[in-house]
Amino acid sequence: MINPSELYAELVTAFRAGRWRDADTLASKLLPVAQNHAGVYGIAGVACMELQQMDQATEYLERASAIDPTRADFATLHAKALSATGQWNKARTAAERALSLSPDDPATLDTLGIIFAKAQAHGKAVEAFEQAINIAPAKASLHFNLATSLIALGCVDAAESELQKTIATDARYWQAHLSLAHITRQTPEQNHIKALRSLMALNPADVEAGIHLNMALAKEYEDLSDYQKAFDHLSLGKAALKRSRPYSSARDASMFDNLMRAFPITESVTAGHPTKEPIFIMGMPRSGTSLAERILTSHQDVYSAGELQNFAMALQRASGNGGSFLHSYEKMAAAAENLDWQSLGDDYLNHARPLNRDEMYFVDKLPHNFLYAGFIAKALPNAKIICVRRNPMDTCISNFRQLFDRSTSTFDYSADLLDTGRYYLKFRQLMAHWQQAFPGRILEIHYEDLVNDLEATSRQMLEFCALPWDDTCLSFENNPAPVATFSSLQVRRPIYRSSLTRWKSYETQAEALKKLLVEAGVDFSV
Repeated sequence: MINPSELYAELVTAFRAGRWRDADTLASKLLPVAQNHAGVYGIAGVACMELQQMDQATEYLERASAIDPTRADFATLHAKALSATGQWNKARTAAERALSLSPDDPATLDTLGIIFAKAQAHGKAVEAFEQAINIAPAKASLHFNLATSLIALGCVDAAESELQKTIATDARYWQAHLSLAHITRQTPEQNHIKALRSLMALNPADVEAGIHLNMALAKEYEDLSDYQKAFDHLSLGKAALKRSRPYSSARDASMFDNLMRAFPITESVTAGHPTKEPIFIMGMPRSGTSLAERILTSHQDVYSAGELQNFAMALQRASGNGGSFLHSYEKMAAAAENLDWQSLGDDYLNHARPLNRDEMYFVDKLPHNFLYAGFIAKALPNAKIICVRRNPMDTCISNFRQLFDRSTSTFDYSADLLDTGRYYLKFRQLMAHWQQAFPGRILEIHYEDLVNDLEATSRQMLEFCALPWDDTCLSFENNPAPVATFSSLQVRRPIYRSSLTRWKSYETQAEALKKLLVEAGVDFSV
């Protein structure tokens, strides 16, 4: 016979020790006799999250929060589980309820801030982070997280202050040095080069220091037009990154080939979800996708949903495959052949569609959705798809200059300039394939055209999206929506030309890249 008190004590012990499999087993035994015990559901939910059983975790944590609606920690955990499965609207609602319960734990408030930030609710994120800092002002990560949301909101001076506080609190918080280098343009009179070089000398064996400080120095030397030193530090930083993250260009090439094989040119029309709401903007990172998104979402009928992971997540759910899905031709071909396209489109909309908005359309601006363009075209046959292209040399060098999200292997190609070139060539080949397989579905525009003739190219995008002209699209720099991308500062400025043919500043250093592209027949003379 089960003794609930003894079993609960074992459950708590397993939870505190991080023995998640044991905790899950014990909770399963205890739940039938403890159906109104919030703590049991809470521990069961956390165990399932740790075991990556996210649907079950969400169910348990929702139940825990319902049994004891006064517990901010349960509401926060529920929001975290919803966020992890891409249910941003529900996650934000749960997080708002948790914040309304006035949590006084800085870790809980930090978690809420991160959830709000991922849901593009940066104003609420700032509120949560500031409350956490009031309780724990000496915690560097809180200042850094606050700075990140302030940057998304365009509050540059406040963000710079928080980055300086981050470094003052913990000089080894390496990410903050890189963000500080990027937040403003450095000058001969005001820069951080001396401090960065000093930190480099003090931490020669620290891999993270080597990555972030070299990347920061590269940005600062570039601002000072010392391109040789900039490239030297960029190469050192990316070399340190590459050593820490093994990458196979051949594996990525196989992924692109799998996609093209799975979607033959003679693609048939499918009956997907009929909605016209989503507008997808995609393309290589650092190619002008953020600028295109800001122009479109300045229109009165278009909402900025941010860079959503929802389509890839919906596809994984529909196909029953995990993150390795794109690297298996067999799984991909089976999905392309057997998916219920309308259900896939419906699942995407249920998770991605923004709530409480007046706009008729929303923009999903995840650059790497170009990998899923074929699936998108079939699941959402009335959705508009725009691919932004940029001078190939500028595209490759801009990718190499950027330190991307390292929680995913998606950007591992960018640790090496030639690997970036090879990745670009496969992107180019894939986009040509999508154009043939789905004629008329994808509008390709060029960043250079946006810069050289903003109105004409903006009109082209609006016409493609069947939207009437709106003069505010030409004043995109006044768009108040948050921007949580690397271009968050640039897109708040009027059109500028300094990014055109930027690669020429590194022409000598990028000679091998240029040769690779020329031999592949690429015209980079735009």
